[in-house]
Amino acid sequence: MGIASSISRLAAYYTRHGFGVTIRRCGLAIRRALFSNRMVVFYCDLTRQTMSPANIPSFLKVERLTSYAELGAQDLQEMTSFWNPKQAHRNIRERFEKGALLWLIKSTDSLAGYSWTIRGRAIAPYYFPMAQDDVQLFDFCVFPKFRGRAILWFLIAHILHSLKDEGAARVFGDVAEWNQPSLSFYKTIPFQRLGLARSLTVFGHTLVSWIGSETAQQVRENPERTDVAVTLGRSHLQ
Repeated sequence: MGIASSISRLAAYYTRHGFGVTIRRCGLAIRRALFSNRMVVFYCDLTRQTMSPANIPSFLKVERLTSYAELGAQDLQEMTSFWNPKQAHRNIRERFEKGALLWLIKSTDSLAGYSWTIRGRAIAPYYFPMAQDDVQLFDFCVFPKFRGRAILWFLIAHILHSLKDEGAARVFGDVAEWNQPSLSFYKTIPFQRLGLARSLTVFGHTLVSWIGSETAQQVRENPERTDVAVTLGRSHLQ
């Protein structure tokens, strides 16, 4: 995220929550950036999954959007109102322009949550190159008043089944090491842990550092993944 965007987002957060809460939030963000910036990378091999369509309750409905124009005004308001709306609108537009899909899940016509996917590439510099049939799953969310009802599980199950039907091979996701709720959620869906990584983009080059030997083991077990240019310890991706 650029400096201007970060400042704008901080200003919007300050307007909503006040000085004290904003200072505590900034302190938490700084600590996470400096000391807890490792990401746990997960993958789901759809070619080995025998999954039935998710038996979604009748009060839930999933919609898949391919463009900004398809996003209704009320849904857009729900997605952008909790932080800097201007930056949020820009991010949504940019994701659609890059070919990402937005999956909405609604509870009796009210937006309950969403997730993004993009196929054949990552939405930003990633830990390894994506193959044509690889998919990145990112930024899934369920709004607070709808949590505790397995809504996110139904959404992701629906997404995985749809992607498999459309010929996708693998789905990758990542979550910060400190984010225990998201780490726990990954245990409820058919994803496996690929490894623990840090990445840094400098002058258009992304440096990826893998922690431990999990990645090397996955590469040995999946030799067909020649597009994953990972060696034990470190990879340098263009």
